[in-house]
Parts: sequence; C-alpha cells; structure tokens
Amino acid sequence: MSRGVKVQIYGQSYTIVGELEEAYVQQLAAYVDAKMQAITGMTSTVDTQKAAVLTALAIADELHSSRKEKGVHEELLKEQAERCLTLVERALKQTE
Repeated sequence: MSRGVKVQIYGQSYTIVGELEEAYVQQLAAYVDAKMQAITGMTSTVDTQKAAVLTALAIADELHSSRKEKGVHEELLKEQAERCLTLVERALKQTE
C-alpha cells in the first residue's frame, strides 16, 4: 500500500507517495536538499528551477561515474578470476 512521506527540499514541503521506507525517503530528500544548497552556494543561483536542474545534473554525473567505476572494477575482477582459473587448470594438469 502506498503512503505519503512529508519531506523538505530547498525550503519546500513535498509529500512523496510510494512503497519506499520513510527513513530512506527522508535520507534521499536530505541528500537532494544538501546538493541543492551546495550548488546554489557555488553558483549564486537563486532560481529554484535552475538550482533543481543543476542538482539533477550533478546527481546524474555521480550516478554515471559510479556506474563507470563499477564497470571497471567488474572487468578487473573478471580478469583476475580468469587468471586464477588458468593457474588452477595448470596446477591440475601438473598433478595428472
């Protein structure tokens, strides 16, 4: 069942309706609020819509960077696993 969670973002009150836990929604809202505060502090932007768009871009950049970094880590792990498998196969052949 969906329920509303009241949050504050950049001085505005919003009711978020969904299946997510209230504490998690509050954490997300606090993160967005902090990002908006930081961006408006760096850019001197007073227009809420512009601040929201800049914040969305900053968060999208974080997400994209995290996904890219995750992909690099996964590729490294795959290479290491393949090397380990090769070593195990060689060791098994030597014991035959």
